Amino acid sequence: MVREYVMAGASPQDQAKISALCREAERLEEDALYSSKGHFNAEDTWVRRNYWLGVPATALGAIAGAALIKSQPEWASAFTLLASLLTGLMTFLKPNERAAMHRAAAGQFLALRNEARFFREIELLETDRLGELPERLKALSSARNELNQKSPSIPRRAFVAARKGIEEGEATHKVDKEK
Repeated sequence: MVREYVMAGASPQDQAKISALCREAERLEEDALYSSKGHFNAEDTWVRRNYWLGVPATALGAIAGAALIKSQPEWASAFTLLASLLTGLMTFLKPNERAAMHRAAAGQFLALRNEARFFREIELLETDRLGELPERLKALSSARNELNQKSPSIPRRAFVAARKGIEEGEATHKVDKEK
């Protein structure tokens, strides 16, 4: 996606500055894209884990109650033990909280990607603001660095799935495919 912007009437020095800003904006956009997609994939994994633990725990608890009513204490004990084990895993792993953390990070990285793309596609064309643009890009880069520090780690499997999806065009807008 690397693109060289050629501005009519721009001095060679200004042209070099615009090209450097464009390349760095593309790097930032790419980082944000992979991070966003990776966090969305991680969220999906934790949501599934929440269901895989929560639904059986609930069902086993209900079955244990029914077994007690039918005077089958050995079955009631077994189902209660399994339900407790699954509930304990949910308490320890906190899949719902982890999913929410990844969802929040994904949304923030997606917003950053959109801002970086807007900077690259629109703001870089405003040659009368060329002096301000490095600071704007620096602010976007600082936002990325802050997100990287406060976001949960993306599991390797989620990152690999993100890379595969991106390479298959899942994250490419239709208008960009037509170029």
